[in-house]
Amino acid sequence: MKVIAHRGYSGKYPENTMLAFQKAEEAGTDEIELDVQLTKEGTVVVIHDEKIDRTTDGTGFVKDYTYEELKKFNAAVLFPEVTGFQHIPSFEEYCAWAATTELTTNIEIKTGRYYYEDIEKKTIEIVRKYGLEKKVMFSSFNHLSLLKVKELMPEVECGALLSEIGLGNAGYYCHSYGFECYHPGFDGVTDEIVAGCKKYGIKMNVWTINTMDQLEKLEEWGCDGAITNYPQVCRAWKEYKKEVKR
Repeated sequence: MKVIAHRGYSGKYPENTMLAFQKAEEAGTDEIELDVQLTKEGTVVVIHDEKIDRTTDGTGFVKDYTYEELKKFNAAVLFPEVTGFQHIPSFEEYCAWAATTELTTNIEIKTGRYYYEDIEKKTIEIVRKYGLEKKVMFSSFNHLSLLKVKELMPEVECGALLSEIGLGNAGYYCHSYGFECYHPGFDGVTDEIVAGCKKYGIKMNVWTINTMDQLEKLEEWGCDGAITNYPQVCRAWKEYKKEVKR
């Protein structure tokens, strides 16, 4: 079961910043999960919300700023005791760094509320520029975006994101549309869903796993990845399990 750092090491550091990604690598994570959106002039940037209000000292929509303007806002305002100024990274900045590591990346296309023009194409172009084709996968709540990714990059894995409610017969659904993975919220997972995914060979990466009980349940289900805000805790739990089994 992979340790997947949710927006980087977001439990201790400002989410979706280079600091959070670097700290996740140091903590022994296997994979980074991050979110991409587009700026006013079409730069792919790493940020979760359509608006910058929650995570920065600015206000307004990502799409209404140029990247040069966005970089001036502090993306670390929720963690003043931990770090100083952190800018909103461009996806290209992230990829340049990721190419120097062994990490894989789960790229969430944020087209659920605002559909950015050509975001899939622009993101894939950057992935290819840095030779990361075999080290990435894509996910989205907007499954039309995943179909577009498959059209542009058929070989890449895609994961259908679902809310906490989940989706009945998810294994068949993902298989039918060529999605290799299913990414439900923990509360939307049942024994029946797990069995259906296994029947169709669909991998399950579950979010957001931040308790020991949740980790134990994912192991019991035989899930493929735990998307967590605390990758160091998850890694320590995995190492403990290895020792117990010896």
